[in-house]
Amino acid sequence: MRAKARGAPRDASLADQSDVIVNSVDSFHIRLAVTGTSCDKYPAKQHARNVAGKLGASHGLIFLAGQPTINWRDSDQSRPFRQRRYFYYLSGVDEPDCALTYDVGLDILTLYVPDFDLHRAIWMGPTLSREDAQDRYDVDRVLYQSSLKSELESWLSERVRNSLLYMVHESETPQGLPAEIPLDTEQLMPAMNAARGIKDEYEIRMIRQANTVSGLAHRKILEGIQKMSNESQIEGSFLGTCISHGAPNQAYQIIAASGPNAAVLHYDRNNESLHNKSLVCLDAGAEWNCYASDVTRTFPLSGDWSSKYARDIYRVVERMQEECIKRIRRGTRFLSLHDLAHEIAIIELLHLGILKNGSLSEIRASGASKVFFPHGLGHHVGLEVHDVSESEIMALHPDFDHDQYGPVLNPAGSLAPCTLSAPLLEEGMVVTIEPGIYFSPLALANASKQPCARYIDFDIAEQYVHIGGVRIEDDILVTANGYENLTTAPKGEEMLAIIRGST
Repeated sequence: MRAKARGAPRDASLADQSDVIVNSVDSFHIRLAVTGTSCDKYPAKQHARNVAGKLGASHGLIFLAGQPTINWRDSDQSRPFRQRRYFYYLSGVDEPDCALTYDVGLDILTLYVPDFDLHRAIWMGPTLSREDAQDRYDVDRVLYQSSLKSELESWLSERVRNSLLYMVHESETPQGLPAEIPLDTEQLMPAMNAARGIKDEYEIRMIRQANTVSGLAHRKILEGIQKMSNESQIEGSFLGTCISHGAPNQAYQIIAASGPNAAVLHYDRNNESLHNKSLVCLDAGAEWNCYASDVTRTFPLSGDWSSKYARDIYRVVERMQEECIKRIRRGTRFLSLHDLAHEIAIIELLHLGILKNGSLSEIRASGASKVFFPHGLGHHVGLEVHDVSESEIMALHPDFDHDQYGPVLNPAGSLAPCTLSAPLLEEGMVVTIEPGIYFSPLALANASKQPCARYIDFDIAEQYVHIGGVRIEDDILVTANGYENLTTAPKGEEMLAIIRGST
């Protein structure tokens, strides 16, 4: 897929890029192309080859079990189905009770589907047939689950010397196999993580579509927010828009946090009144074909900033995000962007009087900015909203200057709303840029007992507690020449104009 110029606005028409088409009145259509070629299918075979390349093995068998149907404990009702992402990456199959093998040496990808069950078919509808699966998915063979054991036994008896059976978890080993099998559960997950970190054109299209639906849902809320009276209505509106546009699954729990609730990074109760609240922090993203979007917008309920406090903090976070996004390109160290966001936060909070009594370097070294910006700048997005990559990049490894980065990064505590992303950005990565400034009474009370307290004016900070916090988050694709912002949800002045009804 051809990348847009770095920072360029997206064309309003997606007809040549996506299955999702948005017209001028925001209606939504799905265009299905069925031509019977592998180009229309999820690229499972290429993903399998990519993983084999990361394994560095010329022989061996990869085995992955899909998500089985599971009932709630002490109940005859099944839990909502969510496919295991490692299985999906090598299959594209979003159906329960399946499995797969990939013979590395022979380059054969085999999908195992549930055997036909008449009773289940009468009550629940038929399961995926071999014929349908062969036509629908990019696999070489489709067999029934009942043949899995014999197929594995056959491979074990005929395998090339020193070939291994690669699995993610030993607990998923099929029953009935010999006790002594050449099992390797150490190498497959890292190999798959490395492969999943770089998205191909198909995956980018899915993430783009997820963002398109999320953008429509965010816009719908902005259009109706002045008629809403409770956080639950915000959540309901978002879900309704996503479902009606073909995206019934959310990438994560919706966060519809009003007022002080916005200072709780993973607030998801979404049940409080909007009365006397000034801001809403809405963190919500749809899935499309198992691929996530991750979008956050913070907006005033009235369409205008209710106070200078809300306006000023929004502008601080807006600048943090803009300055970081425009520096995204191949070879950029993500940690450097995280560090830049903290520098901007310190400068701006000094200007507002929230921070005091020190220089940029002194305040930075004290860790005072973490009181207000406690999480990482972003993370990978893909099959998981916090997607995997080749390395756990909390980035404070021996090659890094701990004295430089330590004050603004606590690897053990950088968990919410995200963890840090890759040390060097590469073309095909999709990462979030999600700075935030928060005024948590708990965080402020704790900071008052720490050495960094001398750099914080707690009386001034207290004046901002009522707004809770501001976070702005977009999903950014690293391209050959810079970046493309995949997120379409309105923000800034466009967002305010929609709330006011002036667009």
